[in-house]
Amino acid sequence: MLKLSTKGQYGVRAMFEIARGYPEKPVPIKEISDKQAVSGAYLEQILNRLRNGGLIKSIKGPGGGYLLSKKPEDISISSILKELEGPVAITSCLDPEEGCVRVDGCVTYLLWKSLGEKIEAFLGTVTLKDLVDGTLLKKVSKGVKKSENR
Repeated sequence: MLKLSTKGQYGVRAMFEIARGYPEKPVPIKEISDKQAVSGAYLEQILNRLRNGGLIKSIKGPGGGYLLSKKPEDISISSILKELEGPVAITSCLDPEEGCVRVDGCVTYLLWKSLGEKIEAFLGTVTLKDLVDGTLLKKVSKGVKKSENR
């Protein structure tokens, strides 16, 4: 079964907490760690990657913490996961680092490639604002109804 690493899962959860403080309230790492039950040390590694990727910024000192670099509606779940996990590659043959020697003769290559593109497209439509506002369920329901009408 497809499975995200804890880095991707915790990264999205941390970004959710940071988005809840948007635009003025920096969210301390301890608060994120406590609310999401994630080790502070591991969270620090994740937040450093997100900061280096330009998705968040850090404010040092008392009252400091993490802030989004953009509006929550401008940060997709896809952009968070790309920063932490790299491109969607649901099989090793789609991984740019591994590649596939059988691409031309493989019966399933296009199947896995298409599935990965659909996952990536869906995650690109979901934003932090959707998570914070609780509108994700409505968005998913609309997508399900559209596919059922085909």
